[in-house]
Amino acid sequence: MKALVIAERADAALELAAGARSMADEVVLVAIGGLEAPEACADKILRIALPEGAVYDDAADTVISAFDAEQPDIVLAEPTRHVKAIVGRLAFHAGSSAITDVIGFEDGAAASMYFGGVARKVQRAKGTAVYTVGAGAFEGAEASGANAVEDVAWVAPAAPLKLVSSDPIEKSGVDLNKADVVVAAGRGFAEESELDLARALCDKLDAGLGCSRPLAEGVDWMPREAYIGVSGMMLAPKVYLGIGISGQMQHM
Repeated sequence: MKALVIAERADAALELAAGARSMADEVVLVAIGGLEAPEACADKILRIALPEGAVYDDAADTVISAFDAEQPDIVLAEPTRHVKAIVGRLAFHAGSSAITDVIGFEDGAAASMYFGGVARKVQRAKGTAVYTVGAGAFEGAEASGANAVEDVAWVAPAAPLKLVSSDPIEKSGVDLNKADVVVAAGRGFAEESELDLARALCDKLDAGLGCSRPLAEGVDWMPREAYIGVSGMMLAPKVYLGIGISGQMQHM
């Protein structure tokens, strides 16, 4: 069995490659743009360079070309917005459907949580299995491989995206995806200045600070990349503290 891994971040690539190794004999990692593949994580690295002016999502046709050449049995992808855009097109091309936000596998079936954790669904893929998988799904799995690099020829998209402008995101504090301890703030904080209490706690605990949707998309007190929840980030820290959050299931 062969597995194809698509990831935007190196740590996610390593975790997914480890999971792929536990499911398949051959692991192939797709490295788009500036992604540096972790050492000894896959048998083969398919490197896709973005031409000048191209954006990440423009690589979809090139990824599909690589998929056709490799003919994998399973695709494991990181659940970021850009990767999901590519994986959706890939699944359609393969005549399959992407099973998204998988939290684990049981006897070959994928388990996902819906409606903020109220409903749990276990389903088997038909045809080529295409999954987006959250952090922590492959705990204990180990990656391995020779990391043989192969450059993939660029396939120009029929309708390329046009980048009008770009503003860098100013990140501060601990990276939530890598944090062992995460503090999440909710609308229970009455004023923006009160978030200093949460920041002080993060300093004491060496924690990352995230938030619920209202703080990121309602009052704009925190950046959207800090939003944790149904359509935000899926995290698997060792310790999670939710403060001033209404108690929605996705934060439990």
